[in-house]
Parts: sequence; structure tokens; C-alpha cells
Amino acid sequence: MNPIVVTGSASGIGAATCEALRAAGKSIIGVDIRDADILADLSTPDGRQAAVADVLARCKGALDGLVCCAGLGPTVSPLSKIAAVNYFGATAFLEGLFEALIQGSESAAVVVSSNSISLVEETWRDSALFQAFMADDEALALQLADEVEMGQVVYGGSKFALTCRVRELAGTWGSAGVRLNAVAPGVVQTPLLQAGLDDPRFGQAIRNFVPPLGRRAEPAEIAELIGFLMSPRAGYMHGGVYFIDGGIDAQLRPQYF
Repeated sequence: MNPIVVTGSASGIGAATCEALRAAGKSIIGVDIRDADILADLSTPDGRQAAVADVLARCKGALDGLVCCAGLGPTVSPLSKIAAVNYFGATAFLEGLFEALIQGSESAAVVVSSNSISLVEETWRDSALFQAFMADDEALALQLADEVEMGQVVYGGSKFALTCRVRELAGTWGSAGVRLNAVAPGVVQTPLLQAGLDDPRFGQAIRNFVPPLGRRAEPAEIAELIGFLMSPRAGYMHGGVYFIDGGIDAQLRPQYF
């Protein structure tokens, strides 16, 4: 059995995913800025490169899975750091570990997106920042992110671009025998959400935004979906984006799916 890599493993959805996968008998390599097997700052190219190299050395070139959970919320400053971690941090692992996943057994990868992608889709498709993301022009993307001045827009935009990248990779990855999917959580009781609740700019809006199910999700609930998508039971699920948000997306966009 080859290991599974989980970025953002120290807290929130990442920590819950590690717990769920270990309970299923999987071996985990956790990557985070603290309290992880591999300590890495995914906001920098050097940090990502070192982390990928460390993973490859530990797994001896073969992985059974990758879960990209690492991400920063809209309260983080500078806003360029959100773009750096959420998009470029994740795509560095997708690109850097693809060959190792090909060498694994029934390999699969899951990227944690956000249901906020549906809120920015129409306004961001033609934006300069989105184009910079999709061109993998990090210098330009970080510059443009700092010019946006709205953390929630950079957060949603980075997740939207990342989800588009997952969809673009479906052909290549599927042909290589590696499944790749994205999950799009809504409000989840994590440190990232708590930072938003504590921020005077966003706190009240978050409290007022109640999902149809009437509550916030627990990280373990998102981890259950991730665990399923990583398992052979989801053997024909590939290139999908799976909303797990208590019905928010359905409520806001009942005619779009």
C-alpha cells in the first residue's frame, strides 16, 4: 500500500480527512505549515517545490492518493497570499505528484474547492485575474489579487480557477488511470470560518447566511465525502464537482447545476 498525501492536514477539513483515511487503514503524509509530517509554506514557489520533493522522497515515487485541502480564507492579508496558496499551492501538488499517482494502485485525487465558485462564475470568467490563474502566471496573478481589495472575491476567484483546472485535467488524468474530482463545501465549522466570524467585515454576513438545512457542516462530514471519492466505491466518478453545502447552491441557483 502506497501513502496518500493530504495538504492542510493540521486542522479543519484536512485534519478530519486524515482521521477518516487513517480509520480506513490508509497511510498518510500530512503537509502543512505546522504540526505535519512535512512542514511547508505553500504560498511560495520554493516552499511548494521543497514539499513536493520531500513527498516524492518519502513515497519512493508511488502514491495512492492526493487530497489538496490547504487554503486561506478571505480575511488573510495580503490578498496575494490567498491566491498563492489556494490556486498555485494546489496546482503545484497536482502537477508535481501526477507521475507518482500514476505509479500507485487505484489512485485518486480530490481538491477542496468552495461553493463560492457559483457566486463568482459569471463575473470572473473574463477577468484579468482569472486569465492569469489559468495561464499559470503567478507574478501577474498575485499583483492583480492585491489590486482587488476584496478578500472574498480573491478567495472565490482562486477556488473557481482551481476548479476549472481540475475539470481541464480530467482528460489527461483519466487516460492515465488516475481519478480527479473536486468537492465544494459551504459553511463548515473550521478555523478558516471562525476567522471570518471574528472579522468585523464579514462576521455578521456569515451569521446571517443560513443554509436550508439550518446549520453549518462539521469537518468530518466533508471528510466523509472526500473519503468516498478516494475509494474504489467511487471508481467511475471522475472530473466532477460535488457541492456539499447544506443546500445553499440549490437555493441560490435552482436552475443551474
